[in-house]
Amino acid sequence: MNCRHGLYLLLVGANLAFAEPRYTQNDFGGVGLLQTPTARMAPAGEISINANRTDPYSRYSFSLQPFEWMEGSFRYTSISNRKYGADDFSGDQSYKDKAFDVKFRLLQESRWAPEIALGGRDVGGTGLFSSEYFVANKRVGDFDFSLGLAWGYIGNRGELDNPLGWIDDRFKTRPAPTGTVDTAGSVNSNSYFRGRPSLFGGINWQTPWKPLSFKLEYDGNDYQHEPLDNPQKQDSPFNIGLVYKASDSIDLTASFERGNTAMFGITLHTNFATRKAPAKVSDPAPEALAKRVEQKPGETTDWADVSRRLEENAGYKVGRITQKDREIVVYGEQTRYLYAPEAVGRTARILDNTTDDSIQWFTVVDTRYGQPIVETSVPRRLFEEVANQERPLEDLRRTTEQNVPLPQREQLLYQQKPEPFSYNVGLGYNQSIGGPNDFLLYQFTADLDGEYRFTPSLWANGLLSVNLFNNFDNFTYDAPSNLPRVRTDVREYMTTSNVMLQTFQLNKTARLDQDLYGMVYGGYLESMYAGVGGELLYRPMNENWALGANLDLVRQREFDQHFALRDYQTATGFVTLYWQTGFEDILAQVSAGRYLARDWGGTLDLSRQFRNGVRFGAWVTLTTADKEAYGEGSFDKGMYVSIPFDELMSSSTMRRANLTWDPLTRDGGARLSHDYSLYDLTDGRDQVMFQNLFGRIVK
Repeated sequence: MNCRHGLYLLLVGANLAFAEPRYTQNDFGGVGLLQTPTARMAPAGEISINANRTDPYSRYSFSLQPFEWMEGSFRYTSISNRKYGADDFSGDQSYKDKAFDVKFRLLQESRWAPEIALGGRDVGGTGLFSSEYFVANKRVGDFDFSLGLAWGYIGNRGELDNPLGWIDDRFKTRPAPTGTVDTAGSVNSNSYFRGRPSLFGGINWQTPWKPLSFKLEYDGNDYQHEPLDNPQKQDSPFNIGLVYKASDSIDLTASFERGNTAMFGITLHTNFATRKAPAKVSDPAPEALAKRVEQKPGETTDWADVSRRLEENAGYKVGRITQKDREIVVYGEQTRYLYAPEAVGRTARILDNTTDDSIQWFTVVDTRYGQPIVETSVPRRLFEEVANQERPLEDLRRTTEQNVPLPQREQLLYQQKPEPFSYNVGLGYNQSIGGPNDFLLYQFTADLDGEYRFTPSLWANGLLSVNLFNNFDNFTYDAPSNLPRVRTDVREYMTTSNVMLQTFQLNKTARLDQDLYGMVYGGYLESMYAGVGGELLYRPMNENWALGANLDLVRQREFDQHFALRDYQTATGFVTLYWQTGFEDILAQVSAGRYLARDWGGTLDLSRQFRNGVRFGAWVTLTTADKEAYGEGSFDKGMYVSIPFDELMSSSTMRRANLTWDPLTRDGGARLSHDYSLYDLTDGRDQVMFQNLFGRIVK
C-alpha cells in the first residue's frame, strides 16, 4: 500500500449522542459477526480500517463499500507462531499473508424474504484462508439472524456433502492451499466451491442501550485444518462477543472464541458519501446581492478590482474579462473551489454587484493551462430570483447553459498576466506493508513543489524531496524478476540519497479543435524515469465518452534521483477509452498498449465517483508477460480511494488525498506515472458532476 498524501479520518470523541446503529465488521474485515460474514452491507461510501488480535492471528483490514450491493476488503494477517522465512531472509519476523475479499448482495430483504449474499474470502493469493459462501439474514425486531453455507476455511468442519458433487466429482474434494509466494496474488479459482461445506450463522442483538450490541455465532470452522500446519484447539464451536460504539466513528470489539481464546479489536470508520464536510469557516462569505448598479455618465467599472474579487472570493485567476452584447464573459482558471457550480455562483454574485442593468447574462469560461474547457452561462435576473428564494432552483437549472467555448467577437474590458511562479511546501509519505523484512516500511519527506508559467500554456514544474526519516534500510529483499527491472529496484530508489529531485519537466498544451486537446512534455518525468512524451484527447461536449492516446520515450534514472541516467530505455504508450457508463456513476477506462517492461496488454479500471467527488476504484492489468515471467502475483491489480481535501478541511481546496492498495510491486504491467492527464485537465466537461452539485450555485 502506497500513498503520496496521507489519508486521515475525522474521528469524533465519545459522547452521549449516537447515530443510528450500523452494521459492524467481523474479525476478517467486512460486515459480519465475529469469524463469519453476514448478508448485510454497510451504506455505500463507507470506509473502515480494522485491527484485531485472536492468538495466533493479528489481522489488519481495510474495507470499502463502493455500492449498496458490493463490499470489498483487503487484509494482512500476521501469524505469530510461524516465521516469514529463513533467518537470513526475514529474521524473526512472523509470517504475513495478504488477501482480498468480496461480497455481493443477491436479494434485498423484504417483509417475507431474507437478505441473501454471495461472497468469497481470500479470493486471490496464497489461499490460506480462502472460502466461498452463501448467507442469508432476516431481522426480527432488535435481532438479526444469519444462516449460511460455506466451502473452504469458513466451512472447514465439513459437516455436509457437497451438493455440487452431483454435477461433477471434482467438487467433492478441495485442493489444499499452497501458502507459497509463487501463488501470492493469483486467483485460485480452481478451488472455488470445492470440498465438503459446513453451515454457519448466528445472531446480532441490538441491546436497549444503543452503543452496545451483542453477537453469538456458530462457527463452521473446526480449526483442525489451519494453514501452515498450525491447528488450534477448539473447545466450543460457539463464539460470543460484544461491540461498543465509542463514537460514530469508533467501534470497540471484545469476544471469546473457540471456547478458549479472547479477541480484542478496534474499527475506525466513516462514510465519505454521506458525511457532512466541515463548515468552511476559513472561506470568504459569498458576496450578498445588492441593488443594481446604475452607472453615471462617464463613469467606468474598475475591472481590476473585479478581477481581484473574483480571485479572492470565487477562486478564479482571471485571464481576461470581455463583453458580448448584453453578456459579461470571464476567462479564468479555478484554483480553490472543487465544485464548479459554487465557483460560478460566487462569480455571478460579484458581477451582479458590479454591472448595470443592461447586462442580462454572466458567462464563465473555465480554462486549464491556457486552454478553454467549458463555458457556463447564467441568466442574471433568474439567478437573482433563485438566490433570493423567489423562484425554484430547477428554473435556473433549466436555463443555465454549458457549451463548447468558441472564438467570438467580443469587446475586451480587462486583461492581466497572472503571477508566473507558485510553490507549495509540505510533507510527503511513502509506505509498503507486509514485506518480508518488516511489516511496515515507511518514509517521510519534506517536499517543495513549484511551477513557473512562461505563458498560460507553457510551464515548467518540479518536485524536490528531502528524506526526514524512514526504515527502508531494513528492506534487503530484492524481488526476483524475469523481466527488465522497471519497478522492482524500488529499494535502491528509496535508500540511495536523502535529497531527491522527483520531477522536473517542461509542458505545453494546445487546443487542436473544439473537442480535441494535445499536450507534449519532457524532462525528469517521475522518480524512476526521464524522457519525452505527448498525449491527445478527444472529449466531445455533452457526451459520456472520450478517447485518448499517449506515447512516451523514456530512460531509467539513477537511483539517487539526481540528473544521471541508466542504460535501460524503452517506448511505452496506450490508447484509452473513457466511458461514463450511466450505471451507479461508474467510470470505465480501458487501455491497451505497451508497458515499461516492453510487455503488451491492457488495463481495465472501474471507479465510482460520489456526489461530493470521493472516488473508489479498482484496476486489473493483463499482459504478454506470463506467470513465470511476471513472478509472484501473476498479474497486476489493485484498488484506490481518492478523497478531496475539501471533505476534510475548513477551507475550500482542489487538492486530493490519494490512497492506493497494490499488493505487490512487480515489473509486469508497470506504467509510467504522469503529473498531468488531459482527461483530468478537462474534467470541467463532466456534466454528471456539474448537475449533481448544481444546488451549490446559490450557496
